[in-house]
Amino acid sequence: MHRAHTMPFGARITEGGVEFSLWAPSVREVTLLIDGAERPMAAAAEGWHRLLDPQARPGSLYRYRIEGGLSIPDPASRYQPDDIDGPSQVVDPAAFIWSDGDWRGRPWEEAVLYEAHVGTATPEGTFAALTAKLDHLRDLGITALELLPVADFPGNRGWGYDGVLHYAPDHAYGTPDDLKRLVDEAHRRGIMMFLDVVYNHFGPSGNYLPNYAASFFTERHETAWGAGINFDGEAAAVVRDYFVHNALYWLEEYHFDGLRFDAVHAIADDSSRHVIGELAERVREGLPGREIHLVLENAANEARWLARAETGRPILHNAQWTDDTHHAWHRLLTGESDGYYSDYEDAAGHLGRCLSEGFAFQGEFSAHEGAVRGEPSAHLPPSAFVNFLQNHDQVGNRAQGERIDALTQPSKLALARAGLLLAPQIPLLFMGEEWQASTPFQYFVDFADPELSRAVRDGRRREFGGFGGFAAEEVPDPTDPQTAARSRLDWTEIARSPHAEILTETKALLDLRREQVVTLTKTRFHGATCRRPTPDTLDISWDFERGRLRFVAHFGEGEVVVDGPGSSSVLWASPGIEIGADIRLRPWTGAFLAARS
Repeated sequence: MHRAHTMPFGARITEGGVEFSLWAPSVREVTLLIDGAERPMAAAAEGWHRLLDPQARPGSLYRYRIEGGLSIPDPASRYQPDDIDGPSQVVDPAAFIWSDGDWRGRPWEEAVLYEAHVGTATPEGTFAALTAKLDHLRDLGITALELLPVADFPGNRGWGYDGVLHYAPDHAYGTPDDLKRLVDEAHRRGIMMFLDVVYNHFGPSGNYLPNYAASFFTERHETAWGAGINFDGEAAAVVRDYFVHNALYWLEEYHFDGLRFDAVHAIADDSSRHVIGELAERVREGLPGREIHLVLENAANEARWLARAETGRPILHNAQWTDDTHHAWHRLLTGESDGYYSDYEDAAGHLGRCLSEGFAFQGEFSAHEGAVRGEPSAHLPPSAFVNFLQNHDQVGNRAQGERIDALTQPSKLALARAGLLLAPQIPLLFMGEEWQASTPFQYFVDFADPELSRAVRDGRRREFGGFGGFAAEEVPDPTDPQTAARSRLDWTEIARSPHAEILTETKALLDLRREQVVTLTKTRFHGATCRRPTPDTLDISWDFERGRLRFVAHFGEGEVVVDGPGSSSVLWASPGIEIGADIRLRPWTGAFLAARS
């Protein structure tokens, strides 16, 4: 089987050669530089420049020269073998032979997400090396592998959020076919593939668009990274198409099963049809018959994007990452109250609201933000929310990149782990979390510009210097190759204690989830309740068409007695707690129970 996405951008292989299309409304003349030759491109309507080159072929290297001066890569390049400033390469997407022709995906309720950064998930840091870890993920119970952004970014090291060429898998990780092989092999094992995409900004190095398509950006909207992307002004139709086609490209040509849209709260769009809504609509219309899953990161807690149809299926987006749940768990586990954690003083109460209703902030005032935040979410099913105890942001944006196990006690983390993996929300594990990896995940970049590197290094030290008990010189240098090297997983840990025991525990919890919890969550959701027998105790029940799931947990001192299981069966319980007519909870213990209709 062959797959290719047809789009108005980039290089398209035809029977007559390769057709090149560049949207460059700010210039009059564009020349194609290809395999040592120069060929003027014809100017077409609305800023397009096109050329059909009968001599071009897969593997040809090309650039565009703008009005006899600057030479640039293709903004829709499918591959950059020499990084973002080098020539683009013509790729024949139909050359890869897929073996997953019968794959249609998996229901969203079955998702157990595993977030991985390709460059540090294995010692080699490549798509091919990650492919070799798929058996581990399948055997663990992972059903969805989510990659941090792979759109080509500057240098050989980076998180991926500084990408500037959205259609080109980063050269440091391998070729386009290497990525396709990873997806194909994942599907052979029943694992869905997700990709994190960044549509709210371009990275600070290698973005040539302002030189020939100034209207791609607008000064009317400012972002933390400079001028906003023009989603709602004159010429916005082409800009919107660039990102809509990018989403369709990853889902169709690379056969990804889902996308995670980074920081959509930072996408400014005043048009009547917000671009994230258009993206979802066109994906749903363009790829019928497949289980496609769209997930948002949205600090604004806008429940409107997560609405369900009468059938219970998502209308636009499947779910949102719920930072509220993370922040409540984190404050309970660590006691940290700096920054946004200051909003979660009643951490147990906020956790109870998240687990029973989705968001902690549903229109209440956030002191940290200085504004009202969120929309009502209790009407949504638990599957509309992705929960996690850690992810790339929550680990990597700490000065030292410590994981949660370095900040709390094992007994507390054991309860939180069960609370994550057995609750009806969609769980996400950060790479290595399944065995409690000891390696940090630190912030790292690889900019060629020494001034930009210095600015990033100094900015990081200013942000954290003197904060948290360490001096500025102790903040890891993001530009030092050793910072990325320290962040690579050590897979030999899984055979040693205590990592081997944590891995066994994680697998047992995921087995329980697959066998007991998912059978409930795949049926219609009827609502949830949250009781607080004490300020430090939660008793949460979720009602589904096929039964009830219940979670009781005590986070305070002393012993607490809650109602017994009745006719429910005990799915999981903390070691040593008493479950009889009543349930007796000691500090940081809990239990999951289930009753079938």
